[in-house]
Amino acid sequence: MNLPDSIRELDRRIRERGDDGVWIYRPPLDVLLASLPADESLPLFGQTFAVKDNIDVAGWPTTVGCPEFSYVAKEDAPVVARLRALGATPVGKTNLDQFATGLVGVRSPYGIPRSVFSEAHISGGSSSGSAVAVAAGLVNFSLGTDTAGSGRVPAAFNNIVGLKPTRGVLSTRGVVPACRSLDCVSILAANVADAHAVFAVAREFDASDPFSRRWEPALRNITRIGVPSAGQLEFFGDDAMRALFATARERCVALGCEIVEIDFEPFRDAARLLYAGPWVAERAAAVGEFLDANPQAGHPVVRQIITGGAKQSAVQYFRASYELARLRRLAEPEWAKMDALLLPTTPTIYTVEEVLADPVRLNSNLGTYTNFVNLLDLCGLAVPAGFRPDGLPLGVTFLAPAFHDDSLAKLGAAFLGEAPIHVAAAGVELSVVGAHLSGQPLNRQLTSRGAQLVKTCRTAPEYRLYALANTTPPKPGLVRAPGFAGPGIETEVWRMSFAAFGEFVAEVPTPMGIGSVVLDDGSTVKGFLCEVAALDGAREITEFGGWRAFLAAR
Repeated sequence: MNLPDSIRELDRRIRERGDDGVWIYRPPLDVLLASLPADESLPLFGQTFAVKDNIDVAGWPTTVGCPEFSYVAKEDAPVVARLRALGATPVGKTNLDQFATGLVGVRSPYGIPRSVFSEAHISGGSSSGSAVAVAAGLVNFSLGTDTAGSGRVPAAFNNIVGLKPTRGVLSTRGVVPACRSLDCVSILAANVADAHAVFAVAREFDASDPFSRRWEPALRNITRIGVPSAGQLEFFGDDAMRALFATARERCVALGCEIVEIDFEPFRDAARLLYAGPWVAERAAAVGEFLDANPQAGHPVVRQIITGGAKQSAVQYFRASYELARLRRLAEPEWAKMDALLLPTTPTIYTVEEVLADPVRLNSNLGTYTNFVNLLDLCGLAVPAGFRPDGLPLGVTFLAPAFHDDSLAKLGAAFLGEAPIHVAAAGVELSVVGAHLSGQPLNRQLTSRGAQLVKTCRTAPEYRLYALANTTPPKPGLVRAPGFAGPGIETEVWRMSFAAFGEFVAEVPTPMGIGSVVLDDGSTVKGFLCEVAALDGAREITEFGGWRAFLAAR
């Protein structure tokens, strides 16, 4: 089935489901069809995704679950723009706990999504619609957000994967803030491979986002998995979840991992800081003025939480930040004992009726194992753990320090019995197009430093190649020409350690320099670029598509 027909079929299936509370906005079918990518070579071509309605999509309304707040986005959030550029198609905006405040999925005027396994039970939130859209098989993946567990909890309640990345690795520009210093864009998918594949191509430093961070992979072989001592585990009477967690431990042992009991108290106490402390004031900073100016707007529970945050003082903030620093220090020796931490994603699951009757306490229970993660700068991967005897799914989450996302993906895939995920070792990837190519005279400058060839590919079309005059050995110069549509230049991508890269760069002579080179799959690596002043007397050889082809034709 071609892509337009797939989109028509998707539209039909969504309409057949009726008012399931999943969608807040879907564009007309003809508009969606007109937006489809034409380049079938793009790495995400044919992939459809849903977007949580606190993330901007150009020309679509952003409501954050509050109709009075609604505005039409002028441009895509960078993470949406990145995925579009790689060939993926957003198909609609999904429901959420209003202003991304909640882990339950019931705090919305646009309806209440339910777990795909039970109409009586909550979907989890705040990324409620995003999780159900994936679990119902409507889209390939979804974007959510995760500040306190909003991407992990609904993954658990719908038997899918929730990837909560290291803070700042996915840009949060174009996302209506909940707690801006903690917010993450999350990815929900049917399996680890799909979630990680999207994450691997979507991560990109955004200089216009003050909270963006450059990707610094810290790949490790996870052999020691920490768990809380038995007395520190809380399931609120859910013995079935207790049994599922015990089974998850056993599965890790079967993978060859050592289970290490750790002191969970610093993590638990950090979790309590999120809503008991002044970080709730960040929610007031984000939308408090809007709620003050619109007294009829806002879900009652959400309004109570956000307006209460405005009462926090600077003194309270500093006291809480000192306490968080103390807890981070107490957590350090626990991390020395383990490579990753295994926790229940939630202690249990509730019915919609139960949550509506006791909205704050039960929501707090669900955050027992999620609320501390961004405060302590951890990455997380929520995965299915099985089903209770009543047929309801629950999950577990693997956590690790920042930038160990790839390691968690490898572990999560093994835990679920998926095919192994191959990820790059830590280091710098360098694009070479001339004398450093395999078999060329300067290739030894790479191999002597332990560099490894990753792949041969092409640059993006916007590069020109020149044979420079009077260089020894002969070298080409690569120049970026925005707007130019060429064949792309053949390149090899090599990986070397950070230390080796520093040594290598120190030896690069003028007129060459190291900058960022965009590859044909849209990813960016370091690479050789040439100063424009060096092109005097140079011959343009772009038409050959690469240095080797030019040398062969001489």
